[in-house]
Amino acid sequence: MHEVDYKIFGNEMQYVEVELDPNEAAVAEAGGMMYMEDGIEMETIFGDGSQQQRGFLNMLVGAGKRVLTGESLFMTVFFNRGGGGGKKRVAFGAPYPGKIIPIHLAEIGGELIAQRDSFLAAAKGVSIGIAFQRRLGVGLFGGEGFIMQRLQGDGWAFVHAGGTLLERTLGPNETLRVDTGCVVAMQPSVDFDIQYVGKIKSAIFGGEGLFFATLKGPGRVWLQSLPLSRLAGRIVAAVPGVSGSGRREEGSVLGALGGLLDGDNS
Repeated sequence: MHEVDYKIFGNEMQYVEVELDPNEAAVAEAGGMMYMEDGIEMETIFGDGSQQQRGFLNMLVGAGKRVLTGESLFMTVFFNRGGGGGKKRVAFGAPYPGKIIPIHLAEIGGELIAQRDSFLAAAKGVSIGIAFQRRLGVGLFGGEGFIMQRLQGDGWAFVHAGGTLLERTLGPNETLRVDTGCVVAMQPSVDFDIQYVGKIKSAIFGGEGLFFATLKGPGRVWLQSLPLSRLAGRIVAAVPGVSGSGRREEGSVLGALGGLLDGDNS
């Protein structure tokens, strides 16, 4: 695992600058780079970057996992090859207003479950795989579907949360009810389920959708105040003549029905 140093800059529109010693590398989603210093080499790789020394079959498996999470088959690795000596820096920008969350995987047990599209960058060696939701209800109505991202390793990983970030540690059996789209990441020890809002009147007219996400401790959770789907929905709703501009339950198969029920779709 490559140990990298970093700094986060900005407030609402942040970017993270990763400092690489000679022969260190960082991996990021294709298109996430903001700038890099002279001396850093950029290489596009097949899969998640963690299988490059383990044969073509493992590379293919890693790429398949990324397709299941809705990501590209390829990632980009940024190497400081050591030419010219010294540290080199590469920066990655947040895709929309929010906060970049630095998480040292070794400090949380080596594993993190995150929503799709939240991963920004990591030290090379961090595995970006998939996590299946075992409960049918979570898969159908939990906002993120059956598949989320699983980050494994013992180095730094950087994920992005929209709007304002809330980080909270839940005690044993402590439960938090959350809008389905506001879940960014959690430790595997946190139990993730869904709960019906309980009253038909609230479900139809409350504007919050039909289901909450329930997070039950122990473990740490990271929440966002502005899911990308909510931001996109507001933008679309403000554009005259664009259809499908109503509120959607974040990523759920009930999105169209939810829009009809809360009266946003004409």
